[in-house]
Amino acid sequence: MPASLTTTFTNRILQGAAASLLVLALAGCSTTKDRMTTGSVPKLTKPVEEMDATELRSATDRLGQAYEKNPRDPVTGVSYANLLRMNGRDTQALAVMQQVAIANPADRNVLAAYGKAQAAAGQFQQALDTIGRAQTPDRPDWKLISAQGAILDQMGRASDARQRYRDALDIQPNEPSILSNLGMSYVLTGDLRTAETYLRSAASQPTADSRVRQNLALVVGLQGRFPEAEQIARRELSPQQADANVAYLRGMLSQQNSWQKLAAKDKTPGAADSSNTN
Repeated sequence: MPASLTTTFTNRILQGAAASLLVLALAGCSTTKDRMTTGSVPKLTKPVEEMDATELRSATDRLGQAYEKNPRDPVTGVSYANLLRMNGRDTQALAVMQQVAIANPADRNVLAAYGKAQAAAGQFQQALDTIGRAQTPDRPDWKLISAQGAILDQMGRASDARQRYRDALDIQPNEPSILSNLGMSYVLTGDLRTAETYLRSAASQPTADSRVRQNLALVVGLQGRFPEAEQIARRELSPQQADANVAYLRGMLSQQNSWQKLAAKDKTPGAADSSNTN
């Protein structure tokens, strides 16, 4: 698929109902709960991934208050920015991380989170540069390498992205988050069979979380196997969360025919000449 059409296909996906699933899959680095390690940060009652919208807003408000009291603290700032992004407040998350990065210019975790905030705000090249500064050649961090892959995918550079994921797998073999990112990379270029292979491998790992399985459900559903997709989507979730996920999946899959038509158009000889708007 031509690079320009890959970008078009990626943008259509990210603008659709599957956007939040893809953002989670392409996050690359550790989640907010990994940052909750100091007494200065309010403790969360449950993992962020299991919170409903009301709980997320409440946790964000509490962390916001802690951040206002100490805006230079890297743990508080990173945690607050992560929650802001999960609430869709990307511009505010970026502003928070800019201030935290100014106060902590050599902190790898801060630079990684700043890069994620830049990517979420659409500043892809700046995000690559920031995450590159967080990396150290003698002790490469697989999470940062995977994050670079996620950013490259959002730039439409699928081949470069997949190489970064494979580099990350060389350091951390069978890591489900990397395998999930790699699988979702193939979703972005319309190769659902290859995507499913990687996502099934990711979901089979003992440390795979529910986000990996939700991405697998997405890919299975896109291939027309909705009963199987629903079964996957309901695993290890409360009935309320499962119902919400299944409703979301149904809404997204209602557009399945347009996805298939778009993929077919991208693969039609001569389509690049008529569709290239870049």
